[in-house]
Amino acid sequence: MFAPRAARRAPVGPTWIFDLDNTLHDADPHIFPHLNRSMTAYLETYLGLGSDDANAVRLRYWQRYGATLLGLIRHHDVEPGHFLRETHRFDELHRMVLRHPLLRSVLTRLPGRKLVFSNSPVHYSLAVLGLLRVADLFDDVFSIEHTGYQPKPDRRGFLRLLRKHRLHPRRCVMVEDSLANLKTAKRLGMRTVWVGAAAKAPAHVDVSIRHVAQLPRMLSSLHVS
Repeated sequence: MFAPRAARRAPVGPTWIFDLDNTLHDADPHIFPHLNRSMTAYLETYLGLGSDDANAVRLRYWQRYGATLLGLIRHHDVEPGHFLRETHRFDELHRMVLRHPLLRSVLTRLPGRKLVFSNSPVHYSLAVLGLLRVADLFDDVFSIEHTGYQPKPDRRGFLRLLRKHRLHPRRCVMVEDSLANLKTAKRLGMRTVWVGAAAKAPAHVDVSIRHVAQLPRMLSSLHVS
């Protein structure tokens, strides 16, 4: 279960804003393939499409809008809550989430508050954090519902998060696998950490790491103490 830390005394340090999928855990082997199948099946059922056409629409909306859901809202008047509930059903989630053995230790060593900011729905985000055994380390889980269904990299979701927690961007560190999301964070004034990085990072990335397990050793590069 998610046990928010907001009622506790705020720790000294920056506010760490973590993405969830492919940042705190590896979603590529099991989670993302399942989501792709679920979204395609949803389009088949509710738009009356064949499998190939449904998959093509899913990809087209994802490429055009950054999220399949946005295309469905704009062009098909799909109710977002229903879409998120139907597509994020995981009967075997406990078998699909890959937990790094050092994750909890690493997060505990980071000074400051910690938030999750995910384009996934809140029920899924909470379930994954529970399976990762780190839910109690976070003050809040800010999911797509809280953005008004304006997912990252749209700056409106970022601004809602900053307002809710009364955060100054220059006191925040965004930890993400998505360069597009990090670009928005950097433009707002946050420090940025790219997870799963390639050899060369663009200018809007302050620190590149292969896995969050490397984060504590990069604190000096982020000017975090």
